Amino acid sequence: MQLVAWLARLKNIPLMKLTPEATAMRADSPRKEFRRRNALPDLSRFLTTEQHRIHLVGVAGSGMSGLAGLLIELGHVVSGSDKGTTTETERLQRLGLRFHEQHLAKHADAADLIVFSSAIKDDNPILLTARSCGKPLFRRAEAVAAIMQAKRGIVIAGMHGKTTTSAMMAHVLREGGLHPSHYVGAEIPILGTNAYWNQRGEYFVAEGDESDGTLRCFHPEHAVILNIEEEHLDFYPDLAAIEEVFAQLIDQTSGSVLYNVDDPNTARLCGKRKRAVSYGFSEQADYRGADVELRNFGSSFLVVRRGEKLGQATLNVPGEHNVHNALGVIALASELSIPFDKITASLRKFEHARRRFEIKYASDRFLLVDDYAHHPTEIRATLRAAKSIGRRRLVTMFQPHRFSRTKALCREFGSAFDDADRVMVTDVYPASEPPIPGITGRTIVDEIVRHAHHGVTYQPHLQSVHREVGNMLEAGDLVLSLGAGNIHEQLEILAADLVIAEKLKAIVGEEGEVRLYEPLSNHTTLRVGGPAQFWVEPRTEQGFSELIRFCRDEHLPLFVIGRGSNLLVRDGGLRGVVVHPRGGDFEKIEVAGCEITAGAGVKLRQVAYAARAANIGGLEWMEGIPGTVGGGLRMNAGAMGAQTFENVTRIRYLDADGNSHVKNRNELEVFYRRFPLLEKNFAVSATFGGQPAERGEIDTRLRESQEKRRTTQPVAKSAGCIFKNPATIPAGKLVDELGLKNSRVGNARVSRVHGNFIVNDGHATASEVLELIDDIKSVARKKRGIELETEVEIVGEPE
Repeated sequence: MQLVAWLARLKNIPLMKLTPEATAMRADSPRKEFRRRNALPDLSRFLTTEQHRIHLVGVAGSGMSGLAGLLIELGHVVSGSDKGTTTETERLQRLGLRFHEQHLAKHADAADLIVFSSAIKDDNPILLTARSCGKPLFRRAEAVAAIMQAKRGIVIAGMHGKTTTSAMMAHVLREGGLHPSHYVGAEIPILGTNAYWNQRGEYFVAEGDESDGTLRCFHPEHAVILNIEEEHLDFYPDLAAIEEVFAQLIDQTSGSVLYNVDDPNTARLCGKRKRAVSYGFSEQADYRGADVELRNFGSSFLVVRRGEKLGQATLNVPGEHNVHNALGVIALASELSIPFDKITASLRKFEHARRRFEIKYASDRFLLVDDYAHHPTEIRATLRAAKSIGRRRLVTMFQPHRFSRTKALCREFGSAFDDADRVMVTDVYPASEPPIPGITGRTIVDEIVRHAHHGVTYQPHLQSVHREVGNMLEAGDLVLSLGAGNIHEQLEILAADLVIAEKLKAIVGEEGEVRLYEPLSNHTTLRVGGPAQFWVEPRTEQGFSELIRFCRDEHLPLFVIGRGSNLLVRDGGLRGVVVHPRGGDFEKIEVAGCEITAGAGVKLRQVAYAARAANIGGLEWMEGIPGTVGGGLRMNAGAMGAQTFENVTRIRYLDADGNSHVKNRNELEVFYRRFPLLEKNFAVSATFGGQPAERGEIDTRLRESQEKRRTTQPVAKSAGCIFKNPATIPAGKLVDELGLKNSRVGNARVSRVHGNFIVNDGHATASEVLELIDDIKSVARKKRGIELETEVEIVGEPE
């Protein structure tokens, strides 16, 4: 029968969703679904023995890219379209794929046959054109099933574990000398690619997709049924409809049906079938796993076949669920007469597919793993496997997949995270679904909390997940990303930054601190600011010097922060390394005669009181400065009519290459609120000079400083003076005369006490502060013709 004639005959019999109406219709006409079966050999011949022009709609998806690879190997001229390119489409282009980043109607005109992904909507221009002109049009599963007809087919089916088991099966058969072809729904490093056509072998191993009912397209020789439960309830009305599809696959299997006896639904559906072979941990299993020992990244177990001990098997992929998967592979490989020693040797070498417990980063301090698990059952199994590795804490980032699944299984999700110490849930990955009102990531968080888990948080913004998880990390943590969407990208960012963070930690040593994505709002007196990509606290001058050299060599921006006064960090934070010299060399205070040498991390107020203790006068004004020595030097800070460099006798600093220098005051160029030398160099310490004074005299001046600060400066959170004083009028007085005191933007407000202070009334953002600054500048310019300059240092990136 010619392909076109067959298509015309089938034009009015599309595969349809198993809605209640469709289910009822199938009950009325039980043979209707089998009409395509008679024509399958013709499509099989069209795809496996002839060469044609075939276009794939949605080619970037893992399933469609695998099909593209098969069709190219089979000699077809293959084109494909999708919204964007991927590493897989780039690889396929090198093999001959003609890739288009748009779905255009003309792509249908150039093709003899069109295959489309289930994710493609009915109004796609290629599908519309193909239907209007009668072009052959097939779903992905129909094409894969037809290709399988040219071989002895093995279908791996089930809600969970299909990809891993399919890859494991293909690997064992290949190592067993059977030269199988395969089609698996992910990148498979150990197999080389996710799909491969081998002319030499008889067998074709394929992962069967149950999500859209197309599992019933397959007519394999053998089937492995892993598990059956409620899933894809956007497509199926209930479990009965799901089981009907699996039952049809089983009916259409000509040889053995291997099934997981430990899964109740699978056992009920398969147990009484002819040629059924069971596997699992149950005593009733034909192939039984016993004495299972789970260890770091794998397991070992005894295999017993119908009462006969075959021997020990070892897996190098973790989790009891993967022991189950391996038992299914062992059962079928044994039934196909592959020797047990070859099977076990193959299993020892097996490695996971991409996004199946894939290690993204590993060190003595941290382990980062990504997994595709997105159903409660999968999540429980993956968390159990992760927990068995024995790390200090298990930190999980989870992205729900589809609004319909989130709604249908929210209660099950609530109890799925018990093995995780900390859980961060982001918003739902829609997978082309429209939103459902009231259904978000918060839905799952609420259920987890209701289940009495106290370590769960909700972060609706996906791009912030890696920062929040990274900032909570502690040595010994295992971080696990879970979800079928793009949550793995957040883990990859975290992994890349951890590589650098670990190098920074090696530089500062055990006594130093390194944290990822530290909120700078915790380290500025105004209490605003986004995260520091790398927050580093060196304790020694040598460590600081090595940090400078590392940042220079790695082209990383470096910024030094003290107490964070006179500093406004934008909401996007600071890229690169933010150094906070603290403790050790940087908090030493030494007194010699009338001189005090203080490290860059010493608070100026501490210098004032150290001087008092040594009966050194002239430094009392420092009591009124909230910053550190380093910050005071950088800004030439001042109070009570005095400025920092009026008391500096010499400074010690590191240059841009990490080399140390000492300069005396007469060698330094200093300006009002600016010290150019520290714009590209880094303070280590400063020596301040005073004169002998009576303790009572010193105390009087300290009290004067305290009283002035109390009466003229707000107690609320602020960065200090925002504007430099213009030549004609103090900035605070100008703001007062303009009537701008107590004006606000959001939670940022001009102080009632001092017009040159902006205070944070609680949870203000940097953008609110900046907007208020711009408003003040605008009014000053418009009403008084004065251009105000900011004294506060503004750094960082917008959010």
